[in-house]
Amino acid sequence: MHPMLNIAVRAARSAGKVIMQATEQLDKVQIEQKGSNDFVTSVDQEAEQTIIAVIAKAYPHHGFICEESGKSGNADSEYQWIIDPLDGTTNFIKGIPHFSVSIALQVNGKTEQAVVLDPVRDELFTATKGVGSQLNSYRTRASKAKDLKGTIIATGFPHKNKHYKESYLNIFSDMFEETADMRRSGSAALDLAYVAAGRVDGFWEIGLKPWDTAAGELLVKESGGIITDFTGGHGHVNSGNIVAGNPKVVKAILGKIRPHLTPALSR
Repeated sequence: MHPMLNIAVRAARSAGKVIMQATEQLDKVQIEQKGSNDFVTSVDQEAEQTIIAVIAKAYPHHGFICEESGKSGNADSEYQWIIDPLDGTTNFIKGIPHFSVSIALQVNGKTEQAVVLDPVRDELFTATKGVGSQLNSYRTRASKAKDLKGTIIATGFPHKNKHYKESYLNIFSDMFEETADMRRSGSAALDLAYVAAGRVDGFWEIGLKPWDTAAGELLVKESGGIITDFTGGHGHVNSGNIVAGNPKVVKAILGKIRPHLTPALSR
């Protein structure tokens, strides 16, 4: 295992312990509302600080881009850690056992290392650029589906962007007609990890942030999948509109999205 990936795993597991301890006393977790349908808890913040502390001890001159605390550390460093300490906060708050820790390392803007940890199931998804993606040390491979027929496609409702409701529901409806089923689990990082592991055949969502997708994107790519925006381009980091899967599944999903694209969704 690459030394920096090893540190990322150590940080993720430390954060996972913080989160799992908190699940035993959810009534004591402090909850704040960051925005419409967007929550943060004291556990998100503690887990994030735990991750930063582990990584900063090993690499004191690196920078951090975090969901809760924003940018910290050395903003000019070529090494930037992108962290979502608790992806699936709403699930966590409600006691739904499906959430994750997501950590990615970018070197000169390119993601080189990735970790997504499901602390409930003790499932560790890891990837190193050019080396491959693993689940608990076993190599992962994306689905071999050739089209949408018989597939399971994961998605996320645009709960922070409800003005896209009509477009989203139209796309969902068209896609639902052809797939075997659709899944909405509440953790984009795990959705992408599941694409990498072939558990779901594809994934699409509107308005995600870099910390939601940075680690999962490398997992997918290192498992033989691809990531695009809603036009099939590479603008998903800026737009937050993402499609993931093997090339044939992504092409099929884009075919369902294309008729319902608005100028805003095409950015």
